[in-house]
Amino acid sequence: MLDNEFHISNDARASLVSIVCPKFEEHKSEVETGRSLTELRELLRTLGIPAGYQYVQTRNSLDPATILGSGKLKEIATKAKDEGATLLVFDFELTASQIRNIRRITDLSVVDRVHVILEIFARHARTRDAKIQIEIARLQYVLPRLSGFWTHLGRQRGGVGVKGGEGEKQIELDRRIIRQRIEFYKKELKLLAKSREQQKKKRQNMAVTAALVGYTNAGKSSLMNRLCQVSIKEENKLFATLDSTFRTLNPDTHPPMILIDTVGFISNLPNTLIDGFKTTLESALEADLLIIVCDISDPNYKKQLQVTETVLEELGVTDKEKIIVFNKKDLLNDPIKSKIIKRVHPNSYVVSSFDDQDMRNLRKEVIDYFLEKQQQFDLFIPYDEGASHSAVASKTNIIKTSNHEKGIFYRVRVPDFIFNQLGLQDFVLKPEESEDYQNKESL
Repeated sequence: MLDNEFHISNDARASLVSIVCPKFEEHKSEVETGRSLTELRELLRTLGIPAGYQYVQTRNSLDPATILGSGKLKEIATKAKDEGATLLVFDFELTASQIRNIRRITDLSVVDRVHVILEIFARHARTRDAKIQIEIARLQYVLPRLSGFWTHLGRQRGGVGVKGGEGEKQIELDRRIIRQRIEFYKKELKLLAKSREQQKKKRQNMAVTAALVGYTNAGKSSLMNRLCQVSIKEENKLFATLDSTFRTLNPDTHPPMILIDTVGFISNLPNTLIDGFKTTLESALEADLLIIVCDISDPNYKKQLQVTETVLEELGVTDKEKIIVFNKKDLLNDPIKSKIIKRVHPNSYVVSSFDDQDMRNLRKEVIDYFLEKQQQFDLFIPYDEGASHSAVASKTNIIKTSNHEKGIFYRVRVPDFIFNQLGLQDFVLKPEESEDYQNKESL
């Protein structure tokens, strides 16, 4: 029962409901509400649910029982049913009592924005980690709203001398089942965390990483495909990518450079989903460089950039080095906009993922960033130290080499955290020793 009761039916047809209220965050003006409704419509498109008319009420204050007034809700319900809608989707989070009251007034199924996002996450997650974290978020969302969903149980009453009806008993049973599931999944996550920690250490020893982060549908997967010359799934939908994807940016350097594609962010994200992001984004949050991707063609790109920065702050990422990539310049109607953005954001790049020269330039910039972060080491390794010669050849970037009577002089560049893993410290030359070997003639 629980597995199906709270999922949105694929056969649903939706009408959208919102509000303009100066006291309601993200809905203080018609512009804010319009932007959010456009995004909600795109979220439903990702689920494959057709969205019909949208209904907006302007109010000076919120009705605590139903957000909108009961009269407006009855009006919306009549029009929604006339257009064939079976579902009212509210563009903000609703409480259990609000869901229950709105259902009673409208006699229609009711979900909110958070429910829609959770549904997308549940359908699109692929890895075990992501599926478990999203299921925890879904159950935590459902738990306080059981009475709102279980309206049919509220009509069941107990007999004389019975403290609670069958409905109340069933809700308590379901609450206990949900709490047990949450605890079970949390234990599963702890076990998976150990495996992730081992994988993280292995990646840290093998590669340097850059992570693509940003608002959903900003074009991160498209950039990944062009920069790494791979074929990651690309869709013009919100949350088309949920699981982190790793691909090699440059296999010719030592260590190799890895690019990570991550789940997109979105505004009005509740705390339960922020926690879900922490697991899904864990690998990206440990990256050496964050590449913030923003859709420059979107009229609300400033808001999207702000949301990205806010979510990164909530995730505890404040000290990472970052660059900003404004993508989709090919969709711009205003050629001056690119120049203005470059002035406002000097450490940024304005690109189109479909422009080969843009991609070559951006790829070079990221590679050069990592190369500049590498440290230079001068080494002299005796000929009989075969394992050390092999480590230099396979794990470092050799700048200069010369053969001498008793061994080989190397000048290499490599990140210090990689160098410290190679066991080459005993072969590092002092500056005066290095100068001597360079002045000596090689064999």
